[in-house]
Amino acid sequence: MPEAGDRRRFFRINDEVDLYFRKIAAQEAREASYIDENVLTSAALPQIMAAVEREMERLMTRIEAAQPEAAEYLKLLNYKVDMLAQCLLNQSDLAREKNSYQVNLSASGLAFGSEQSLSEGDFLELKILLPASRALVTTCCRVVQCRRNSVKEHRYPYVVSVDYINMKEEDREILIKHVIKRQLAQIRELKAC
Repeated sequence: MPEAGDRRRFFRINDEVDLYFRKIAAQEAREASYIDENVLTSAALPQIMAAVEREMERLMTRIEAAQPEAAEYLKLLNYKVDMLAQCLLNQSDLAREKNSYQVNLSASGLAFGSEQSLSEGDFLELKILLPASRALVTTCCRVVQCRRNSVKEHRYPYVVSVDYINMKEEDREILIKHVIKRQLAQIRELKAC
């Protein structure tokens, strides 16, 4: 977990994500294996597919140069697998259940609106579905602050700030890439106005 002084070393953005959280015991949050217990779920599928895709791209360049027809066949086969994966993802519980939140997101923590008040030091299991990349980040976190929402919003009377704990490096990398990509898109939008 980043130290208090390190929290601001990551870019932060305001974004809309699908967010799922539940309160857990401190012991659950500290067990790193707890997060990895079910890797091959349809919710984890986008991450797994992205990792395989990166490996395939490296090899595909060499195949294209040596055997263009074989490369074309492999691209079609890859497209077919992607379609099946998308179908599985659409059938998953998380994809069906839209739980959209406006959040302040970084690779070290998150702030989000909540219907319920949480106590500083509470532990949460957190699932962040990034709609732009269809990636799911699952981690545990610790509540560092819960305050009344200054915006008179009926749905979320509280704003909860959390720091991630036991986050896998792959998930942190996904968040970093997402934040940078969204930040660049937001800068482009501002310049276009």
